[in-house]
Amino acid sequence: MSLPPDDRCSFAPKHNGPNVFPNSYLFSRLVRLAHKPSLRAINDVTFGYKATYQQFLTDILHFRNILRQTLHPDVITKLDCDEEVFINLLGPGGYEFAVAFFSLMALGAVIVPISPDIPVKEATYFATKCRSIGVVTAANCTKLAKDLQSAMAKSSGHDFHCIQVTEHLMQPPLRPDELVISSDAYLDINKPGLIIFTSGTTGPPKGAVKRRGFFYDVATIFADAYNMREGDLVLHVLPVHHATGVTLTLLPFLFAGACIEFRSGGFDAAWTWERIKRADLDFFSGVPTIYMRLMQMYENKLAHLPAPERRPYLEGASRIRAMLCGTSALPRPLSQKWKALRGGKEIITRYGGTEFGNTYTVTSWMEKVPDGSVGPKSAGVDMRLGQLEGEGGSQSGGDLHEGEILVRNSIMFSKYLFDEEATRKALDKNGYFKTGDIARREGDMYWILGRASVDIIKSGGYKISALDIEREILGLDYVSEVMVVGVEDEEFGQRVAAAVVLRENGPQTLSIDKLRQDLRTSLAGYKMPTLLRIVKELRKNATGKVMKKVLAGEYFPKEKDDCVEVWEGRKSKL
Repeated sequence: MSLPPDDRCSFAPKHNGPNVFPNSYLFSRLVRLAHKPSLRAINDVTFGYKATYQQFLTDILHFRNILRQTLHPDVITKLDCDEEVFINLLGPGGYEFAVAFFSLMALGAVIVPISPDIPVKEATYFATKCRSIGVVTAANCTKLAKDLQSAMAKSSGHDFHCIQVTEHLMQPPLRPDELVISSDAYLDINKPGLIIFTSGTTGPPKGAVKRRGFFYDVATIFADAYNMREGDLVLHVLPVHHATGVTLTLLPFLFAGACIEFRSGGFDAAWTWERIKRADLDFFSGVPTIYMRLMQMYENKLAHLPAPERRPYLEGASRIRAMLCGTSALPRPLSQKWKALRGGKEIITRYGGTEFGNTYTVTSWMEKVPDGSVGPKSAGVDMRLGQLEGEGGSQSGGDLHEGEILVRNSIMFSKYLFDEEATRKALDKNGYFKTGDIARREGDMYWILGRASVDIIKSGGYKISALDIEREILGLDYVSEVMVVGVEDEEFGQRVAAAVVLRENGPQTLSIDKLRQDLRTSLAGYKMPTLLRIVKELRKNATGKVMKKVLAGEYFPKEKDDCVEVWEGRKSKL
């Protein structure tokens, strides 16, 4: 960042050192919190770490210094010149990840988290794509990190660092007055700070680049929207290599002075209910699959306990000030069950995306949010509903009552990494990001109808929301999960196809006629499924989303499949 020649930072010695954080809004906030010695920052129940903000910042500084001592001198020179240096971060949600994440931030590197559950070939793709110089790893990911190091050394011919964070944790805490913020110029907030790779549903995963300013902005946005407070306790059970696990359940809570309780290693509904039972959680963040499994556990086991034994579970769930749901819509029947269980307190549904963060927000103080709505437009967001390409082109000049969500906001990605063509294609002529999601507006409130590519079915001249049909099917007491997709058909364009997972404690057979009969009072005839397949499970990606594009072809192939039941009623009924 170029400064005027008469700015003191242009000629004064650099203000840095082993106990000095870079000049940034987020670190300034954390240092102030560290002056409250008893304030807890992180409780990692999986790996046994407990840390106050004072301990947390001590470990961040120590590991930042270890990185500076370990990395090649040429890399350190680039960092000191504020040039882009990409470093992968490998680990489950927990104290190791959090320390490594903020240490890389303090180092000035661009953080590139990758999933600990992927094969080395996929990890190599991500490391190669971002031109990474190394990987920082948690202890239980060491094998994958070492394999990645070997693969990168072979493919690039250059040194690829593998640095474990674990042995550098829980250092003797520095006194709060020893934690210093640099008096140098602020870090350039427009430079890259974080890369989140997309899910790859429309091609190879792309690296969405988030600016450094994003760290502070997204922390304050969510802390304000959900009224996060100093001393709050949030249970974090989500992966940390995608947007929700970092930008909602990590950065905002630490900014607010809350305590994050990490529990990694795969979601466990029984453990989570026992944790809720302790009635000390203020926040919980999940995805629809998590809320579905918790409700199944409640209905199948906890609901049958004697009232005195059941009461602590209900009290614990009701005490949680805000239960947040993201990545995809929470089905209405499931939402209604949770509302009843929590004494009228709704689960707060969020809508957002890797490239653009949140577009709509249901705040913790908002009243009378219509059923199924994701709320009004978020504060400061420039958003339109426009026509899809192929239907007049993506148009952001007007604002339709139903159309593709087009968005511009302060926390948008800056680019797809090393892919200018993809970045240009992602925007319309006015610079709005084309989300590919369809929404409907009624007054100030919005409803998500689904992905244009997989959730909007065009059948017999109608445009049908697959999500609307899924919500109604999930309301049937014998259905556990459902996926609705459009299947190509010569006569109707597409047929409505449903893949259903039946509840364990219910009937294990279902006919297409029975399903349609049970939906007669809630769905119009043209929305009724005409293809049905009963399946054991619906595979999901790392963020908990059903892999519709993959499963649609598997479950409803073009050739005849005896596992698919076809409705043979009169065509006039469709």
